[in-house]
Amino acid sequence: MSTSPTVAIRQESFDPIQAEQATLCLEVAKDRFRFAMLDHEGLCVWLEEFMFPSLLNERPPHDILPTIFEQHQVLSHGSWRQVLVSVNSPSFTLIPKALFRKEYAGSYLAFMRGSELMPHEFPAAYLHAHDQCYVVFNMDHQLSDFFSAQYPLQQLSFVHQTSTILESSRYSDGGKTGLRPVLTLYFENEFVTAVVRQSGSLKYSNRFGYKNPDDLVYYLLYLIAELQLTPDVLTAVLFGEITPFSETYSRLAAFFPNLRFGQSPAPLRLAPDFDELPDHRYLSLYGLCLLSD
Repeated sequence: MSTSPTVAIRQESFDPIQAEQATLCLEVAKDRFRFAMLDHEGLCVWLEEFMFPSLLNERPPHDILPTIFEQHQVLSHGSWRQVLVSVNSPSFTLIPKALFRKEYAGSYLAFMRGSELMPHEFPAAYLHAHDQCYVVFNMDHQLSDFFSAQYPLQQLSFVHQTSTILESSRYSDGGKTGLRPVLTLYFENEFVTAVVRQSGSLKYSNRFGYKNPDDLVYYLLYLIAELQLTPDVLTAVLFGEITPFSETYSRLAAFFPNLRFGQSPAPLRLAPDFDELPDHRYLSLYGLCLLSD
């Protein structure tokens, strides 16, 4: 497997001394690994993406990442102000803050998926103070151990990808739609995460699989009907793995009159070289950056 990134936005040089005041944001999924670096002023100055050929390689991420890290000048650096890790694990649920109990985190996941956690898993949780809820998710022990060994002396935080999209969705309307409800859609391969907000308040969040655009449209129309909304009253904002030339986009445009591609979340400052990237594609990684202290 190649350890070269498929996408790279880099500084001319890497300064280990300055990195001690910088934040490293790492995003891990079964088919890819991405990371970004925020400098001491909170400016995003570095981004790289590595793709895992899942059809040819069934190795889990914790087996692949060491090869990437040991050869990389940024990732192999051991001293950071903060390290954030986002995982795209299959099991997660949202629990209202008032009902959450840390000792029941595993039970929430077991109830959600209909089975107990496996021995190689453990429950983790992240509080969204703005939305007054916890995202509870499963973590792999070996993946957690890898990052803990890689950055043993750092402030290390684990979150679920859902948390990064929830955070980003607070800015999906770009401040342009006022009180209009906003449907944020983040696309992956045969999956989409949907978040609905109205006047900033979280009304819905979930991830679901779909096989074709018609299935997707049916589910979304059912969802907004359950929320007592109609397509014409909301703004639908698209992120992730979707283009204006895809069949999925064409089908959505036929039903959602206020449909557009999203931009990077407003609070995040990007270096000029990031103008080369599509604004909508890296929402989850940008959302992880927003979770930095």
